[in-house]
Amino acid sequence: MRHAAVLAHLHKAHVTVAHCRAKPEDMFPYSTLLPAFASETIKAQAAELADQEEEALREAIHETARALDLVETETPDGTSASVQFIEEFGRMGDIIKHHGRLADLVVTPKPNRDRNLGTNALKSALFQTGRPVLMCPPSDEVAPDFGTHVAIGWNGSLEAARTVALTMDIVAKADRVSILAVGSGEPHGATAEELVQYYRLRGKSADVHRFDSRKPGTALLEKSEAIGAGLLIMGAYGHSHERETLFGGNTQTVVDQAKIPVVFAH
Repeated sequence: MRHAAVLAHLHKAHVTVAHCRAKPEDMFPYSTLLPAFASETIKAQAAELADQEEEALREAIHETARALDLVETETPDGTSASVQFIEEFGRMGDIIKHHGRLADLVVTPKPNRDRNLGTNALKSALFQTGRPVLMCPPSDEVAPDFGTHVAIGWNGSLEAARTVALTMDIVAKADRVSILAVGSGEPHGATAEELVQYYRLRGKSADVHRFDSRKPGTALLEKSEAIGAGLLIMGAYGHSHERETLFGGNTQTVVDQAKIPVVFAH
């Protein structure tokens, strides 16, 4: 929420906080036949718990909005940073898909694979919306250099090129843009020098940092930290999500190890 608020103030944007409310029938134990009275009891208890959760979340949003100077409204006019809370019944993936496809940016927390939290949200945002996704580190504070010095992970690939195109608004507000060119790049892919020209035509200067590594994902994070970048932008999952999760991959390495915010696009 704090990372989203920083960008909202920079762009006079509107933040939509989507809460996924489970359907009462989804709370039923699988492969178990229940008598009618037990079913009704479970439904009533599930509804009561969901009401309590919604009330607590709404109050948290009210407090956070006041603290972050966000105007609460359902009809944003683009003149100031604003926020609204919405709740829908259904699965998280479906709700992210619905609201994400007309969002300029989808904001999710960094997944905690040990606790199996957040992985589905990030996966749904990346593969179901067609929009860039900001993955935020688990911190209550936003680093002061967030968004001011942006690093671009570049290898000339389709995913990297698409991410560059989708994040021009974010890059436009940065004070410094650094291109992290990994290895020799994709065969017949655009070069780092051509990306510099691409940004120059759009009024942004960029410097290039070249490096080779057998572990590009780790190297991207180390290089971003070394140059003081507060945000990394990169393409995601050139291989399938399942393959990278099982066998490792550059994107999965960044997802697991990143300590700074990262914008992905697939």
